[in-house]
Amino acid sequence: MKEHQIISEEQLRELMGEPIHPLVVAKRTPLLTPSIKKYIELSPFAALATHLPDGSSDISPRGDPPGWVYIRDEKTLILPERPGNKNFDSLINIINQPKISLLFMIPDVLETVRINGSAIISTDPELLALFPINGKLPELCIVVTIEEALGHCSKAYRRSKLWEDDYKSKGKAPSLAELMSDHLNLDQGMSQELNEGIENDTKERMY
Repeated sequence: MKEHQIISEEQLRELMGEPIHPLVVAKRTPLLTPSIKKYIELSPFAALATHLPDGSSDISPRGDPPGWVYIRDEKTLILPERPGNKNFDSLINIINQPKISLLFMIPDVLETVRINGSAIISTDPELLALFPINGKLPELCIVVTIEEALGHCSKAYRRSKLWEDDYKSKGKAPSLAELMSDHLNLDQGMSQELNEGIENDTKERMY
């Protein structure tokens, strides 16, 4: 295995070549452009990547109806922290190592927007008041300082046919309870109880 491992950028470039066009490198911007702002305003979903001090990483889904991210200025995004499982992986990571990345997506759109920067966790009442849903406010929000913003091409979506109908009727994906049951060695009764608990939590603690 090791004799086939790429261990330097020089090796990688020798094998795969340089960026296909200077604009591929130049597309990164330290500020939110009007087009990137518009994309984020239309996006209902983002994947949030955080990091531990030891270098390990974590990624977590985030989402609400479009407009859920408050764009305070061209360098700052604010995201509400909605109720979850109270494990707080992402939040603890931000406290210990504030570097984060976001990948914004829009259903049926083949391009994405990537954000890299740093984040803090805030309980500022003025910020929390920006995110009312069903008469409820979040208890926390994530304030992101942007270091880099860019659009990303459509090839992965085209290859995977992510937004097409090809895979929608080809089998049922495992539920969260099933994904947890295997490695926890839960019997059918415990798995069913877990599934019911997850369903109830989703209904009662969405916001």
